[in-house]
Amino acid sequence: MKLTKLFGMAALVAGLSASGALLADEAKPVGITADKMSITVKHGGESVEIKRNQDNKAVVIDDFAKTSRPCPPFCIQPDTVADGVETIAEMGMLGYLEKMSGGDASVLVVDSRTADWVEKGTIPGAVNIPWEGLAPDKGATTEGIIKILSEQFGAKLADGKDSMAVDEAVAAGGDAVSKVFDYSGAKTLVLFCNGMWCGQSPTNIKTLLKFGYPADKIKWYRGGMQDWAILGLTTVKPAAAK
Repeated sequence: MKLTKLFGMAALVAGLSASGALLADEAKPVGITADKMSITVKHGGESVEIKRNQDNKAVVIDDFAKTSRPCPPFCIQPDTVADGVETIAEMGMLGYLEKMSGGDASVLVVDSRTADWVEKGTIPGAVNIPWEGLAPDKGATTEGIIKILSEQFGAKLADGKDSMAVDEAVAAGGDAVSKVFDYSGAKTLVLFCNGMWCGQSPTNIKTLLKFGYPADKIKWYRGGMQDWAILGLTTVKPAAAK
């Protein structure tokens, strides 16, 4: 009888110890860095706090749990998408988001994904410009691309130039495109899509370069939403592009 009680007490103590350890684990904070818990940015005119999921047991959502999407088309993207275009990671992205929220209108973070994906959640501060709008192979017209470049990216057509002149310059390549656009006031673009297996933002970046957009004004968040989700960072519903 005494042995039974002793075993029972031992099991109870072990259970309480395990529960205490579990509670201790759950109580541990999850910072962005050791000295930064969160940042606050603007999204659709509202303040949003970006932080990591504080549940120590959280796992990646199903949308980003697949490891073996067929390639092609879902092939592993290169480390560098094009010469002169900087590849950034999460801290770089957060830095650009803070600049935008601090009033720096020269930066624009662009979610290049299709609307159905963006509705599931995007990076706070990003605007959605679906990749097809900058992809001639998907039906994007020169006029449509010019409109995005001028109305959202801060570029301008050179005096006296039109879509026909742009088509001729793009076909000629080289320095020809620099004569049809004025990129002096163009924004620094930070583009992303679904991650290292997604070709949407890389496709857009290559199109922008063909149209003469300065490579040093284009940044690529290669990890995209997959890495953002893996790190448990805050997502929001999309904000309309202005």
